[in-house]
This record gives sequence, C-alpha cells and structure tokens, in this order.
Amino acid sequence: MTTIAPAPSRDTSPDAPATEQQRLARTRAVVVVLAVLVAAACTAYLLYDVRGSWSYAMDLRTRQLAALLITGAAVGASSLVFQTVAGSRILTPSVMGFDALYMLIQTVIVYTLGSAAFLALTPGQHFLIDALLLTVFGWLLFTWLFRRSSRNLLMLVLVGVVLGSFFASLTSLSSRLLSPDDFLTLQDVMFASFSTADPELLWTAGAVTVLGIAALVPLGRRLDVVALGHDPAVTLGVSFHRTVRITLAVTTLLVAAATALVGPMLFLGLVVANLARQLVPTHRHAVLLPVSILVGVLTCVAGQLVVVHVFDLTTTLSVVVNLVGGLYFLRLLMRTVLL
Repeated sequence: MTTIAPAPSRDTSPDAPATEQQRLARTRAVVVVLAVLVAAACTAYLLYDVRGSWSYAMDLRTRQLAALLITGAAVGASSLVFQTVAGSRILTPSVMGFDALYMLIQTVIVYTLGSAAFLALTPGQHFLIDALLLTVFGWLLFTWLFRRSSRNLLMLVLVGVVLGSFFASLTSLSSRLLSPDDFLTLQDVMFASFSTADPELLWTAGAVTVLGIAALVPLGRRLDVVALGHDPAVTLGVSFHRTVRITLAVTTLLVAAATALVGPMLFLGLVVANLARQLVPTHRHAVLLPVSILVGVLTCVAGQLVVVHVFDLTTTLSVVVNLVGGLYFLRLLMRTVLL
C-alpha cells in the first residue's frame, strides 16, 4: 500500500515572526554598537595624548579626523553599491584599477608640467584636476566595462586586473623618465595621507560625499532588486540599466572625491563592504548602507589611532589596510573559486 506523504503545511508557529524580530533586534544592536565605537574612536583621536599647544593640536586633529570621516563614509558607501551592481563581493572600484588610474594621472601631470609647476598648484586646483579626471575616466571605464561584461564575474575580474596592471605599467614607465626631483615629488602622492588635507578641500569633499550618499539613499529599494540580476529586476519593473548608470556615476564621484582628498587606499572598500555584509546578513540596502558607512569610518579612525599610538607613525594607514585587505581579498577569491 502506497503511503502519500502530507504536503508541507505553512509554518504558523510564532518562530517566524520571532526570527524576524531577532534579526531586527540584532540589526539595531549592531548599528548602536558601531555608532558608540565610532564616537569613542573619534573622541580618543581628538583627546588622547595631547601634548604641547592645545589649540594647535585640536586644529590639526580636527582636520585629520574630518578627512578620516569623509574617506571612510565615501569609500564605505561607494564600495557597497558597486558590489551590488557588479554582482560580486570581491570587486570594488579600487580593485578594478581606480587607484592605479589615480597614480597614472599624477605621474602624467608631473611628467608634463614638471615638479615645480606641480608644486605650484594650489590644493584646490589639485583636488579639482584629480576629481574631474577621475570622475570622467572612471565613469567611462566602468560604464564600458559593465556594458561589455554584463556582470560576468570572471570577465570583470580579468579586465580589472589587466587594466590595473596596464595603468601600473604606464605609471612605472613614466616614472622612470622623470628627473630625481620630479620622482621625489611623485613619491609624496603615492600613499594616502590624512595629515595634509586642506580645510577648503575638506568642505568640498565633505559636500560631495554628503550629496553622493543622499543620492544613493532613494535608490535603496531599486538596488535590492538589482542585486537579483538583470532579468528578475526587469521582470519586477525596475529600470536595470538606468539604475546601474546612476549608481556608477555616484560611485565614481564618491571614490574620486575620497582619492583626490587623501590618496589611494586599495583594499579599504573591499574590507569595509564585506564586514558590513557579515555584520548584518541582509539584502536591504537601507540597512547595509549606514552599516557600511559606520564600518568605514570606524576602520579609518581606529586604524589611524593604531598607526599613531602603536606604530608611532613608522608606517601609514594605507600600508596596514592594504596588507590586511590583500590577505582578505585572496581569501574571498579562493572561496569564490572553490564554490
């Protein structure tokens, strides 16, 4: 006699709503803890081990802290949404060659103008040139890249590595043609620096970051659908290509502002975006975006605290982040290949 198994009935127990409540409670707890840690790190950065003139120390540390906040927020937000439109957790604008493009632009400027003319440029002119060129070239690059690859992960990784190597090779070739004085000038912009940010640039970069994040907030629900892929997004009524173009434009602007302000930090976005997704395992960008921003700010401020008070400025934050982020990138890449 054949026994027919009963059809699975819908779970009407209170476990489902309880689970949802637990997720909401965990998300709130994560946000609160991150906010408290960010506030504590900022306070420690401003007040810990102040020596000499208090007013001078506060002025210097306030500018440095503002640069850290802007960089962390811009990189955290841009990397998260870039991973969404790319459909991969191992891709960020920096991994796709954005930082190498920045170094190429700096090398070309020094090579064509010379170190004297390069140093004669005001901080505002430096920022305007860097941000404008990075925005234009970055947007064209990423738009062409996504149009050609159509979110093919292997193709995106391959093209990103090739472009990064190409830009780095051009930078190396151009730098070998520089005079010793020009090469020393170029060396100063090769690593991210939070101590030389100009106050006027902080206002400009801060305004760009705030406007960019404000532009991403209304896209949250559409990005939730875009993360499903092209066909599901179109089926659900979302203009996939328009959303991707807007997101790439805002992402390029945010990364350009942060990079032009302090310099390149290759793996910061990769670490920040993936930590945010691990802390709150949800697809909702309304939750992921603020968490990623908080993680980015906390990483920058706490990392700079460690560099200043533990390593005694014998290294830079970009070196530490690139070391940890490089190992983390290899781990994510191996997991992706094995899966």
